[in-house]
Amino acid sequence: MLAYPEIRPYLIKIGPVQIRWYGLMYLVGFLGSFYLVKYQLKRRGVSVKSEVLENLYLSIITGLIVGARLGYVLFYNLAYYIGDPLEAMAVWHGGMSFHGGLIGAVIGGFIFCRMRKIDFLMFCDMVAVTTPVGLGLGRIGNFINAELFGRVSDVPWAMVFPGGGQHPRHPSQLYEFFLEGVVLFIIMWLLKDRLTVRRGALTSVFIILYGVFRITVEFFREPDPQIGMLAGIVTMGQLLSCVMILAGAAGLIISLKAHERA
Repeated sequence: MLAYPEIRPYLIKIGPVQIRWYGLMYLVGFLGSFYLVKYQLKRRGVSVKSEVLENLYLSIITGLIVGARLGYVLFYNLAYYIGDPLEAMAVWHGGMSFHGGLIGAVIGGFIFCRMRKIDFLMFCDMVAVTTPVGLGLGRIGNFINAELFGRVSDVPWAMVFPGGGQHPRHPSQLYEFFLEGVVLFIIMWLLKDRLTVRRGALTSVFIILYGVFRITVEFFREPDPQIGMLAGIVTMGQLLSCVMILAGAAGLIISLKAHERA
């Protein structure tokens, strides 16, 4: 068993004001994605004003936050929020869904691109390549916060998490960091130049692979206590990820067929 490292959840604390590691991780993730997209645009010889790219990311982030919260309310705790609807707006109390956030980010990006008459699928592909940066850093933030920990285990690297009881558990946040962050980024970065002409293909591959990795890690991650195992078989995260894989596969087929007709 490994000792859980005691890391303060905040970097700086001045009175009631805190700069928390979790928020900082996502900030670095968004900045990393932004500059990697700028790099890809330069490599492709596509000229886009920084102001346009900044506003695109603002739309994506807004959609992500709204979608992540709504996704958590609808997918993970609807009965509770029906009884207390005002609590659904209390984002600071925690409760965000990646799957809802993905839908919200796509909608936010689509609306912006439609209004500015710019290539939505091109930007989708470039952002998809860089998204694992934020995902991986976000999982490190989860680990520091000692949240979303794994199931009870006796593996040598299991840890006793604060708030997770006295039994050692899988550090599933680190599994997600490795698969959804490191491995997924390497794969997407290696594919980015090979699938450029197939608009939407990179986005579809990202959706499929994320779904596969998330389903895998969910076998080690503690199910959400208010839901548990659905039908005693799968977690809500696995069910939503199966839908993701099907949607990604459909998108990939459409993308490849469109390329053949071109």
